Amino acid sequence: MTVRVLVADDQTVVREGLVLLLGLLPGIEVAGTAADGQEAVRLAASLRPDVVLMDLRMPRMDGVEATRRIRAAHQGVQVVVLTTYSDDESVFAALGAGARGYLTKDTDAESLACAIATVVGGQAQFDPGIQRRLADAVTRMRRAPDLPDGLTPREGDVLRLIAEGRSNGEIAGELFISEATVKTHINNLFAKAGLRDRAQAVTYAFRHGLMPGPE
Repeated sequence: MTVRVLVADDQTVVREGLVLLLGLLPGIEVAGTAADGQEAVRLAASLRPDVVLMDLRMPRMDGVEATRRIRAAHQGVQVVVLTTYSDDESVFAALGAGARGYLTKDTDAESLACAIATVVGGQAQFDPGIQRRLADAVTRMRRAPDLPDGLTPREGDVLRLIAEGRSNGEIAGELFISEATVKTHINNLFAKAGLRDRAQAVTYAFRHGLMPGPE
């Protein structure tokens, strides 16, 4: 059985490199290439590939939205994300949109071929680093107390780190997200909890038992 693959990446050199690499792998045929999410959605409809190799950061439509639309319209088309981003926000957004595989661009040809074969077979395939991050996230969710005021688990993480005295940059490094994303989470949790500043946030975290206990 030949697996037909659509490559979606906005960088020409990456797109062309993937086409060359896939051409060397047995049992894989490149059905087409797309330079952005909109083109990926259109070509998925017309070419009906078995798998889409999907970048996340693309113009006009990002890979998450493209994945969501492709999976909603074509259940038989599987999506494997291939990106430089491995932060929690990107991973969970892609999986929530319906991606069945998630690899970083430093993956090797054997792992790429394995991921394609695995998702075609109906299973999920993740980069080992992504698997560890998912396991860690599940562990954090199981350990986390119930959060007040509708805070999300990620907002709870940010709040706990604020209470530890971490700066935005340190929080970003700890959670593998950008400082801009940290600021968004802080704004959201401050609004939900009615907080004005970090001093109030520390008090709030202690009052609701959100400070981390001993390891």
